[in-house]
Amino acid sequence: MTVQEVMERTGTTETKLVLAWIRDAIHLIQSTYNENIGTWKTDVTDGQRDYPIPADLIKIMSVSIKDTEAKKFKKIRRLVFQPTVTEDLEPE
Repeated sequence: MTVQEVMERTGTTETKLVLAWIRDAIHLIQSTYNENIGTWKTDVTDGQRDYPIPADLIKIMSVSIKDTEAKKFKKIRRLVFQPTVTEDLEPE
């Protein structure tokens, strides 16, 4: 089905709106099904809280950290509640 056919069936002349609908539908389908699963690794830095993630990432399935003493990966559980975020008005 082409964009023109979608526009005709929905009765709209807004091309950008129809393209946004199509992108939203594709994103919804991708986030619903677990296809194209990949792995992304980075080094953990002491004192660093935020890390960049790939731009094409849609959904995080799990997060693990390597325990160097046990030489295996340990899964980090999801938070049940929203984390408490405070603002540091006097950073060091």
